[in-house]
Amino acid sequence: MQGWAMMARALAGAGALALAAAAPAQDSAIPRAQGYAELDTLPDWSGVWAPDWSLLFNDGGGRTQSQPSLTPTAQQKLDAFRAKQAAEGVDQSAQAHCIPPGMPSIMRQPYPIEFLFSPGRVTIFTETYSQARRIYTDGRPLPDDPEPYFNGTSVGHWDGDTLVVDTAGFNPLVSYVAGVPHGDNMTIHERIWLDRPGVMRVELTITDPGVLAEPYVQQIAYKKEPTWEIREYVCEENNRLTSGEEGGSNIDLGLDAAADDPFGPPPED
Repeated sequence: MQGWAMMARALAGAGALALAAAAPAQDSAIPRAQGYAELDTLPDWSGVWAPDWSLLFNDGGGRTQSQPSLTPTAQQKLDAFRAKQAAEGVDQSAQAHCIPPGMPSIMRQPYPIEFLFSPGRVTIFTETYSQARRIYTDGRPLPDDPEPYFNGTSVGHWDGDTLVVDTAGFNPLVSYVAGVPHGDNMTIHERIWLDRPGVMRVELTITDPGVLAEPYVQQIAYKKEPTWEIREYVCEENNRLTSGEEGGSNIDLGLDAAADDPFGPPPED
């Protein structure tokens, strides 16, 4: 029995030596994270921020929301859209198909947002549609021919404690005025800053030649919610697309289903 124990210890020792030889040394050429010390100089935007419209109008700042000034051609499209909407009702196709709103509307949804700072990038997580906006702060320019993304391509820089962002390249389904398509050269200039501890302000200036007669300025205010967390938002989980004989779409959540299932049965294939 003693001989067997000695052999087992020898085998275990040999196995440990083999594993140690296979494991990389701690001082090997594995890349190390760089640039995180620079984040200590940035303002603290940690936590969850919820939109608070009362801060825009009742906070002593005298801020008012502007209305878009459209070109005559764009105004004709808006008038036609509103007439069609009045006659046929609101088309819910985009919502029923879980198409995200894109920029700038993603920043104006009644859902919270959260910031993540990393070297060369600020990431904004929005609870709406579980979206993420990536703002590159590594000095790169906006691309000359950006891909048409829902949230566009964003590059930014820090002006003191204010994050200044420029965004270009938008999906054709994105709209900032319902019923009026944006132009190919639309850009958004954005400034994000803390007005005071616990209050964040965002100012967006939309420039859209051929659609806007002058830049369109939007303002947003957020209040920090220390006890909140970003929740999972899966649009496809509960939406039910229905189409009527006369066309159009609506959303049926199955609220008339079983009493113990407020969202009804899963959709059938």
